[in-house]
Amino acid sequence: MLNPIHLRTLQECVRTGSFAVAARSLGYTPSAISQQIGVLERTVGAPLFERAAHSVRPTSIALALANRCGDALDALQEVETEIRAMVSGDAGTLRLACFATANTTVVPTALAAIAAQRPRAEVHLEEGEPDEVLELVTEGSVDCAVVFGYDLAPRNWPVTLRHKELLAEPLAVALPGAEPEVHELADLKDRPWICTKKGTGAARSLDRLAADAGFTPQVRFRSNDYGVIHQLVARGLGVALMPRLAVREEGVRISRITGVSSYRRVSVLYRPNNTNPLLTVALDCLTRACVPWRDQERSA
Repeated sequence: MLNPIHLRTLQECVRTGSFAVAARSLGYTPSAISQQIGVLERTVGAPLFERAAHSVRPTSIALALANRCGDALDALQEVETEIRAMVSGDAGTLRLACFATANTTVVPTALAAIAAQRPRAEVHLEEGEPDEVLELVTEGSVDCAVVFGYDLAPRNWPVTLRHKELLAEPLAVALPGAEPEVHELADLKDRPWICTKKGTGAARSLDRLAADAGFTPQVRFRSNDYGVIHQLVARGLGVALMPRLAVREEGVRISRITGVSSYRRVSVLYRPNNTNPLLTVALDCLTRACVPWRDQERSA
């Protein structure tokens, strides 16, 4: 197998016509250049230079080899440059999975920050509920997954994954915009409710909070799309319990319920042995993207 270092040395010796000049150009000693050419000659099985007292002359084999190896060495240099960029995180691929409401709020900010820091990196985004994206990160299809869990419907994430909380969203009641605020959940016991599907963390949280307030919610509409829930509330078709990232102010009024301190917690999951250098960048950008939302809650 031809050594690419020796081929680079051969090219420089052919170009300069001198071992000594090639040595100065490449940062070697003349003796090291002579040794490299000697090894290359033994590999090729033929002399590559006619040696005289004060000069060297490339043979026809040396000229052919120097000419033919140029493209191969350039391609190898390109590969080396690309690999170094991937190792440093300047290039490469990042695969992220996330749920819908975060994809319309914090994730675009994080993705823009990643693109600004690593413009040569390629980022892929998958969308799904926690159970769907959890499988993706566990099997290695994505580098990290943004997920959520409710205090009143706690989840245990796999011990094989690292878990970092990004944001704690308080749960609040969304009312049609023309209505006054309410402060007691029991005041809404006779109202129609709009909620996510049965068995979801949000639905179980509503059932728990309503039970503590002494009633069973009358759920008329169910959807796992908070955009749909928001529109139904805005049109006066019911009230809903919503986490902060899901809230849009247009057409609805948000009421914090007295005595209710329950949260949906947004976290990022990733494999601890994932060596993708872009993962660290993603975790930092996701954390920073959540800062304004945390600041809003502190000032509320």
